[in-house]
Amino acid sequence: MIRRPPSSPLLRTLAMLAILFVIAPLLSVIIRVPWSDFWSSLNTTAVRQSLVISIQTSLIAALLAAVLGIPLSWWLARTNSKVSRVIRTICIAPMVLPPVVAGIALLAAFGRRGVLGEQLFNLWGISLPFTKTAVVLAQVFVSMPFLILAVEAAFRQTDEGLEDAARTLGASPTRIFFSVVIPSVRPALLAGVVLAWARSFGEFGASITFAGSFPGRTQTLPMSIYEIASYDYRQALVVSVFMMFVSVAVLAGMRESWASGRTR
Repeated sequence: MIRRPPSSPLLRTLAMLAILFVIAPLLSVIIRVPWSDFWSSLNTTAVRQSLVISIQTSLIAALLAAVLGIPLSWWLARTNSKVSRVIRTICIAPMVLPPVVAGIALLAAFGRRGVLGEQLFNLWGISLPFTKTAVVLAQVFVSMPFLILAVEAAFRQTDEGLEDAARTLGASPTRIFFSVVIPSVRPALLAGVVLAWARSFGEFGASITFAGSFPGRTQTLPMSIYEIASYDYRQALVVSVFMMFVSVAVLAGMRESWASGRTR
């Protein structure tokens, strides 16, 4: 069935304004990029180092977000109590926190004088702030809510009758989860993990507050863009458009996953 666009002139005008508002800045970056210097601008030591760090930390963060977020999403989807509603609100709060507040919160928890960090340092000499581990923790903190929202919604739509059937056949809860539930929500899981990776890859505020921006150690690509923009706007445009292309590619891939999920 082909859906017609809204017939109201007012709605069409507002829709076009919204499209223009989003497209204009993105298109302007592409227009202003010095394409003749594209590869040379990307092939600098600072950009290469920050790209490697971004890829490493964002992949680890996406994996951790999946390992922790998928069981939590399952529990939230199967629990309907006041406690679960409070926990859900808390767990997705990093989505709306100002980035610097998220960084300060991580420092308060894992800094050398933090609630948990002080114990880690005193007992085992572990100092997390301003390390690559701090970058990963910041990325997990801000990206896991995106995975939770996507995956929990899918878990709520699964057929519990299949789980009951597997249970009557003697399957354990763990086996049911991995052999029945997970396959049924695979597109949503993939979308959630990719969303978590993309959010981690683009993370800036919490990371720079908790991990700092040390080239070759904790400086990710967004931090590098922020620093480059202060002295070379043209190169900042190049690196920015590179990240834009990555984001568009991620969304295009996710669209196929969502289409697959709808087909199923």
